[in-house]
Amino acid sequence: MHSPGPAVPPFISPSAPDPSPLGPVRLGPTTPAALAPAVTEVSGGFWATRREVNASTSIPQGPALLESAGNLNNLRLAAGTAEGAFQGAYPFVDSDVYKWLEAASWQLAQGRAEDDKLADDVRRLVSLVADAQQPDGYLNTWFQLLKGGERYKDLRWGHELYCAGHLIQAAVAHHRASGRTELLDVAVRFADHIDATFGLPGSGKPIDGVDGHPEVETALVELYRETGERRYLDLARYFVDRLGHGLLGGEAYCQDRVPVRQATQVEGHAVRQLYLLAAVTDLATETGDGELRTTAERLWEAMTRTKTHLTGGLGAHHDEEDFGDPYELPSERAYCETCAAIASIQWSWRMALLTGEARYSDLIERTLYNGFLAGVSLDGERWLYVNPLQVRDGHTDTGGDQSARRTRWFRCACCPPNVMRLLASLEHYTASGDGGGLQIHQYVTGRHTAEVHGAPVAVRAETDYPWDGRVTLTVEDAPADRAWTLSLRVPQWCTAHQVRIGDTVHDSTTAPATDGWLRLERRWAPGDRVVLDLRMEPRLTAADPRVDAVRGCVAIERGPLVYCVEQVDHPGGGLDDIVLDPTAPLTADHRPGLLGGVTAIVTAGHRRRVPDTGWWPYTPAGQEPPAPDGERVALTAIPYYAWANRQDGSMRVWLPTS
Repeated sequence: MHSPGPAVPPFISPSAPDPSPLGPVRLGPTTPAALAPAVTEVSGGFWATRREVNASTSIPQGPALLESAGNLNNLRLAAGTAEGAFQGAYPFVDSDVYKWLEAASWQLAQGRAEDDKLADDVRRLVSLVADAQQPDGYLNTWFQLLKGGERYKDLRWGHELYCAGHLIQAAVAHHRASGRTELLDVAVRFADHIDATFGLPGSGKPIDGVDGHPEVETALVELYRETGERRYLDLARYFVDRLGHGLLGGEAYCQDRVPVRQATQVEGHAVRQLYLLAAVTDLATETGDGELRTTAERLWEAMTRTKTHLTGGLGAHHDEEDFGDPYELPSERAYCETCAAIASIQWSWRMALLTGEARYSDLIERTLYNGFLAGVSLDGERWLYVNPLQVRDGHTDTGGDQSARRTRWFRCACCPPNVMRLLASLEHYTASGDGGGLQIHQYVTGRHTAEVHGAPVAVRAETDYPWDGRVTLTVEDAPADRAWTLSLRVPQWCTAHQVRIGDTVHDSTTAPATDGWLRLERRWAPGDRVVLDLRMEPRLTAADPRVDAVRGCVAIERGPLVYCVEQVDHPGGGLDDIVLDPTAPLTADHRPGLLGGVTAIVTAGHRRRVPDTGWWPYTPAGQEPPAPDGERVALTAIPYYAWANRQDGSMRVWLPTS
């Protein structure tokens, strides 16, 4: 947490309010949620390293990339301060600027002295945005420059409200992080314009309509939380409830086939669906709407049971970037857009706060370490838009947004600044409080603070997670006169745990987790120490037999990490003929010099010798020639998040066993 004081950076307003708890979701004291975000400072370990790369490389390069892509000049053109033509292929290019501003705001809240240049960039871009806004609050450079000022005539594809949503989220972040109101004023004017424009028939408002890409709904809820203006919450509810009534043609792609309260499956464009469900959960949290809560729980369960990849990735189809049918989870054609992983984390965190249930943070963990983190290179300069679970031998890559090779930037550059904003605010997703205790959702080295029974509580955590399952927690502040509960999430993958409190040791039998939580209640005192050991052994995982694409295959996992094999580690041939020996031992081997320091898994298999059947690659069933085992090979698996960081080549997560 950054507290304004005499030496604060110029980014922070001298009159800034205390911004804690800092993050994308801020619940009020009367919000009927089970949990509220705690304050966390990440000070070391795995995620501190990834966040440092984000802070020192990814975020600072944003303005130059947005300049070269034309996003910033479009704002100048809309403001009338430059000449030229609109640059960009899509009507939502403004949103890339807004997501970057959100990321930079969360980053500047860390108060690092080396971020002075970043603060200048933020001020410059905020000024560009404000200058481009029209007097009545409207702002979208695509329509202002290319469509003669025509508004809301193409709600299915125009993304006007989608861009407004990202502007609002950036403004909320900027205000929470700095106390400044320049960007918040822009967002409020736009939100007021939208509120005056959209409404039910008979409301006196000119348009009964919804945007083809949900996003503004969850942003409006957060604007309500930031300003206290109830109209924004009501507007969010209007948009959520009007989707599914055919206003966009009735397509599942844009969440218009069925009203969300009646839905039984996640469907359509994955990111659109997940942003909508984040808003559904926000509304259920703020209003106590039981039907919306039941809807969110039903759809989350359907998604995780039947449409989620092992990595936490979501989206089966390259065509329309959408969910497929239940259990349609291909490997080489998996879409798993990076933005979908981010949206999943955002939604699951809201579900965790609403319900208090650990399973939502289990999915957050799986997605963070795998489906999300694979989206950015280890050096923070290259990105993946899609995240397949297999790249075949001889793969021909045509480049572009759907490339299986890491790319510097994209024509549709939604993913890079989305990654930046999540990493910059990552501490927000790690811990919570409920008035009676502190809950640790994600294991990071750092300090967690919350208010318990009206008094401050602080717990410091130290861990080498995800490489090691030991987490040491030290109480640094606690009320002296009351007992309270320290709750530690025992991950779904963990088969056994041990906890030491002082000199007392308990195992999974004597201190079992209940619904994923190990709840430790006592009168804690500063200096009290808890050591949690989560058994972390390599394991083989099989898919539900209804997942046809990987039937007869297994994947390697250890702790929260999914593993893959890469061609670069297996010279002398490709990976399509590799067969894993399921009886071979799985050995964890930490390699500090590999990929920034990873624990690899070493095992064995063989390379199949497949007989040549001639010009036709098919044989009548039952008449296949035998395919004897080929050469024995040693297999080295690396964490999936680290693939495609050394050289291009084949890769696979799921390995056949016969």
